[in-house]
Order: sequence, then structure tokens, then C-alpha cells
Amino acid sequence: MTEDDASWTPPFGFAEEQAVFKGPTQNVRALSEGWVAAHLFCPACGAERLRQLPNNSPVGDFVCDACAEEFELKAKKGALGRSIPDGAFGAMTSRLAARNNPNLFAMSYDRDRTAVTDLIVVPRHFFTQDIIQARKPLGPNARRAGWQGCNILIGQVPLSGRIPLITRGAPAPKGEVLDRWRSTLFLKDASVTARGWLLAVMKTVEAIGKPEFTLDEVYAREAALAALYPANNNVRPKIRQQLQLLRDRGWLAFDGRGAYRRV
Repeated sequence: MTEDDASWTPPFGFAEEQAVFKGPTQNVRALSEGWVAAHLFCPACGAERLRQLPNNSPVGDFVCDACAEEFELKAKKGALGRSIPDGAFGAMTSRLAARNNPNLFAMSYDRDRTAVTDLIVVPRHFFTQDIIQARKPLGPNARRAGWQGCNILIGQVPLSGRIPLITRGAPAPKGEVLDRWRSTLFLKDASVTARGWLLAVMKTVEAIGKPEFTLDEVYAREAALAALYPANNNVRPKIRQQLQLLRDRGWLAFDGRGAYRRV
């Protein structure tokens, strides 16, 4: 058995002694961050623990000392849903192209049981401007008048970029998490702009809903891709180009005569 195959069976309850703040939001942050620091391995390299960064660190909440990947944690009560509130819109958009843009842990928890129910990680190479939604600026009477937050639209991230760590209280095998992370590392080599097309075609392939599909089935969704990129007048050649890139990177296999399959 390799290290990647090692079992991972964390406790799901929060450590109540870490709830030391008067405000519930601060307590949830302390409880969820304490849980990650105590129990979660690095999904990028498999290191057993992540180091918690000081409060109000400018980039993330955790760092892996083995591979230097950084992570931000967002926790919410109940189901994760399709979007997660984040910080300032301007700060988020400016850091998208930065080398230290953190990966995202998205956690849902049961308030009554103070326990983790679901946890995914979204690698930073899945972040593009398309999944960052600006919120309405705060009004003139607000304490931070004019401040504008944002939402992360995780529902728009391809399934390949929403890697489950815990699903309905059941942990995913560690080796499976690491394999899924490695399978999309090729996206790190692409610019933010180039990644947009790759991710759009990946989502289109996933939407077909079966492991084997044809080029014509992708073409059937041409209108949706054209709407995303209205300035592009050669959508079909662009689709073929992206499929070839995904094949060359091992995400797809080409079986000839317009037939593809997910690897």
C-alpha cells in the first residue's frame, strides 16, 4: 500500500473548546479552521497536515509546508449550494492571475451537531473571472459604505474542479483525491484567458452526461459556448482545438471518427 492509498477517517465533530468568541460567525470560523488544521491532509501532495496561517493573512488560511500550496476556507451552514460569499470583489479579481492565488476549501456543516457534513476543494487553476460575481456595494449608511463583496460561483466550476473530500459525512479515499487533483494540473500551464475556453469545453463534455460521446454531441451545445464568447466567430474550430488539447493532456481519449471518451 502506498501513502496515497492510506486510509483517512477523520472525526467530523468540531472541537467545542475553540468556540471562544461572542459572535456566531467568529466561532464558526474558529471551529472550522481548527478542524482543518487538526485533521485535513494536503489534497495537492498528500502531506498529513496543513499549517494554519495567522489571522487576517492577505492570501489564505492554510499553507502546506511540503508543496507550498495555499488554501482559503469558506464554511457555511447547510448545503453548499451554487455560490459562496467571499471577500472584497476588487481584491479577488486582482489576485486571480497571481501565483499565490489560494485554492478553495468549501465546507458545509450541521449547526446542531457542530460537525462537518460536506467538504470539497477547488484547485486554484479552476478560478477565472467568470466564477467571481460582484455583489451590490454597501449603502451610504452602512459602517463600510461603498464596500463591495463578491460571491464565488462554485456551481459554474466543472465537476472535475470540485473534488470531494467528504460527502454526506463519508470521507473520500485519499488516493482518489490526489489522483483527481493531479488529473487537471495541466490547467496551471494556461493563462487565465486560455483556461476559460478549456473549462467551458470541459463543462460541456460533462454536461453530455456519459463517458463516451461524439463531436456532434459537443457541437449540439455550440450556441451556449458562442454566447459565452460572442466575439469569437469560429466556435466550432475552437471546440475542436480545445478537445485536442484535452486529449493531449490525458483528460480525454480520441477513439477515431469523431468519437471521444473520458479517461
